[in-house]
Amino acid sequence: MLLAAADFHALLGNVWTAVLVVLFFEGTIFVHELGHFVVARRCGVKVERFAIGFGPAIWSRRGRDGVEYRLALIPFGGYVLLPQLADLGPSSGIALEGKSELDAAKLPPVPYGSKMLIFVAGAAFQIVFAFALACVIWVIGQPESSLFATTRIGYVVPTLEMPDGTKVPSPAAEAGLRSGDRVLAIDHQKVGDWNDLRDVLATSAGRDNEGQPRAVFTVERDGQPRDITLLPRLAGADKFRQVGIAPAFPLAVAEVDPGSLAAKAGVKVGDEILQLDGVTMLNDVPFADALVASRDRAVALLVRRDGRETALTVAARPALKPTDDFGLAFSAGMHLTHPSPFAQLREPVVMIFRTLGSLLNPHSDIGLSKLSGPVGIAHMLSSGAEAGLSAVLALTILLNVNLAVLNLFPIPVLDGGQMLFATIARLRGRALPINFIVTAQSVFFVLIISMFLYVTVFDVRRWHRDVQADHDSQVQVQK
Repeated sequence: MLLAAADFHALLGNVWTAVLVVLFFEGTIFVHELGHFVVARRCGVKVERFAIGFGPAIWSRRGRDGVEYRLALIPFGGYVLLPQLADLGPSSGIALEGKSELDAAKLPPVPYGSKMLIFVAGAAFQIVFAFALACVIWVIGQPESSLFATTRIGYVVPTLEMPDGTKVPSPAAEAGLRSGDRVLAIDHQKVGDWNDLRDVLATSAGRDNEGQPRAVFTVERDGQPRDITLLPRLAGADKFRQVGIAPAFPLAVAEVDPGSLAAKAGVKVGDEILQLDGVTMLNDVPFADALVASRDRAVALLVRRDGRETALTVAARPALKPTDDFGLAFSAGMHLTHPSPFAQLREPVVMIFRTLGSLLNPHSDIGLSKLSGPVGIAHMLSSGAEAGLSAVLALTILLNVNLAVLNLFPIPVLDGGQMLFATIARLRGRALPINFIVTAQSVFFVLIISMFLYVTVFDVRRWHRDVQADHDSQVQVQK
């Protein structure tokens, strides 16, 4: 059976996406392990094996330096086998690395300082790698939509749909938030853009006297700041805290359908809709609602055209229904930004500690089901590959910074756990019992794998939901 042209292109796109996912994910692992490898060699420590992946080798070659370079069967991870650090146990916690063929007792001991440098080197190389990628984005620019570059409210949603399908009044509407309000902070945490606003709200942990979610929005209205208390709802498929607001953005006209109501009113491509019937328009939803609400009479439309304000008249349209199209398509307002490399690295670090704080806070609504594991990371990289190079680079920076920071936590199996064991051994003047180290690492390895499996269930659900949504939208377009 021959593939249709569209199916063939879709197949090629999926293959290319998969290649990019593997390339950048395994590239991240390679950079981390390269850090251990390079610093270990510089410190005079014997390196027996440099492996990407765990388990049996699918490719192996011994270099002139005596190191075995290996690609292993299980691609989720990697390691550098250092027999002189055998007193700290296998870094994977179980025998996935394979047994050393060298007698560590015949090799000179590794000084404490060298151990610390070797263990921290993986994270350090990832930060340097992320910084280099951030410099690339700084130079070439990163596309940003005006939808997310603001904290100004463009639309207050009247109702929210709950996970069971029921609709309830939105907290924003009940609390009196207005279109045009600019959100400055949530629970006294400043917000910089719309993504930041959503993250701070989702990870907030305020509760009222009855134990319901509570958040204090500091907004600027008429030039004055004011605090407004809202009671967020756990809405949406993932049950994040939501209040029912949408961002403001310029209504820049990208398309005008010939013969449509918009064309008859004199609207042209390149116009920016400013007001309808004297009311400032900050979002396309209230614009569509206002058109329907005033359909029985002619209304004034104010647009900006070629830098000047132009008044138009929209004739009465009694047959217009909420589902009808006025004949306009708006641009998302994409523009290039050049964020500094330091800002690009700072954002994921802030988000890591914000998320961890929410996980540990009993009043938060963030649980393990909200996190992403390897499948979720692959999904993000896949989506980024479709969005373009800058998106893939940004996600790779996020991945490297996350793994670098988390690897330094003092948890057995991670580099930070190895550093903890080495420090305790130095303080007590002798090595920790190897059975204790192996047991601790094995327990935490099982815990981490169990967590990954648990998180993966929700990652798969989210991925399936996104695929289904894309399919439904394509079917709708074809109709």
